[in-house]
Amino acid sequence: QVQLVESGGGSVQAGGSLRLSCAASGRTFSRYDMGWFRQAPGKEREFVAAISTGGNGRTYTDSIKGRFSITRDNAKNTVYLEMNSLKPEDTAVYYCATTNGRTPIRGGSWGRGTQVTVSS
Repeated sequence: QVQLVESGGGSVQAGGSLRLSCAASGRTFSRYDMGWFRQAPGKEREFVAAISTGGNGRTYTDSIKGRFSITRDNAKNTVYLEMNSLKPEDTAVYYCATTNGRTPIRGGSWGRGTQVTVSS
């Protein structure tokens, strides 16, 4: 297990950018696929993006393709989500988690989330 802490959220206007970070503790970070998920008020948590252990494999949900980019730095035990051209519908709490591809690992690690608010 790793412990995960997200940061980098905030309030921006539509069209703006944010970069989220997810810092992991422990020595096993590089063994895990990592994913970003989000939950908007009144909605279920949804998949956003995931990256493979080495960083070569990336997958995104359709609504953010071309606007968001997931990367990782295994030397720093950190995964990032670069978010550009933000829209009000991107407003949500964003979470990182250990995954198997796009699917959270059952019983795996989750951060506490970071709030992203996009105003029109």
